[in-house]
Amino acid sequence: MVPPAQRSNEQPQAQVLRHAQIAPQYLELHSTSASHPLPSLIKQAESVELWNTYEQLLVSCLTSGDDKTAHMCLERLTGRFGPSNERVMGLKGVYLEAIAETDRDLEKTLRDYENTLSQNPVNGSIAKRRIALLKSLGKHEEAIKALTELLDYAPVDAEAWAELSELYFMKSLYPQAVYCLEEVLLIFPNAWNVHARVGEILYISSSLSATDADQSSDGSLVDALHRFCRSIELCDGYLRGWCGVKMACQRLMGKASKEGKTLDKTSALSSKTVLDLDRRADEALSRISKEEAGSNRSDVLAAREIMSQVESR
Repeated sequence: MVPPAQRSNEQPQAQVLRHAQIAPQYLELHSTSASHPLPSLIKQAESVELWNTYEQLLVSCLTSGDDKTAHMCLERLTGRFGPSNERVMGLKGVYLEAIAETDRDLEKTLRDYENTLSQNPVNGSIAKRRIALLKSLGKHEEAIKALTELLDYAPVDAEAWAELSELYFMKSLYPQAVYCLEEVLLIFPNAWNVHARVGEILYISSSLSATDADQSSDGSLVDALHRFCRSIELCDGYLRGWCGVKMACQRLMGKASKEGKTLDKTSALSSKTVLDLDRRADEALSRISKEEAGSNRSDVLAAREIMSQVESR
């Protein structure tokens, strides 16, 4: 009995619940092979899918509050790979964090992470768990420092760069946040969601860090539009990208109208280009918002909200 493959239109919460419900039966079905891994390996070829499924069930059970079954999954993985395996150590950390009842329990887990890293500073799984825990405890400065240390020995860890970008963003350090995402794009140049995220940060910074008369604000807004356009170039149906195009075009046109000038005089983009992009965004958002199957529900609702705001103006 293997958990069914994720359906493209299934919400993550439903998938987690479904996995948690079948976990006890799955463990019972594979009890012999998991309890005594060596005889199992002699009798039949080991399945990587089996152990990946244990990891998936472990996380699903913790998410749904079934700590007992989650612990059983962790025991199976520990029995197979050993307690010193980095991945197992990371999963054990996830388990301990999930069952913690107070901040004192989390602080104890944090100290355990630090003790482990003092013995092996390049234990990536524990380093990332420590960073996640620091972030959840609100220790953002320490999390940023830990991430920069992690990236010193793992400079092509895209996940770490993306996490560092979000921490900088939370601190309103927008140039640093963009820089980190640029590092992600060096690793994954066609990641349309990352291009859109850079656009979002530039869009926000253009509205918060400059006055209407400041040319740097115009530059950031135009750069944001370029990023959004790149995201939809890579993925024509990417809703967040089209939302960004629409919002950036609306702001550029609104700024020009407020100043009583044409776009040709207030930005590096021609009026024709901005108007054409705005029209295309309208068409795309209208089309995508009607195609709920396979789409993220929250993104669809966001698109409809943007469309309603535009129509009410």
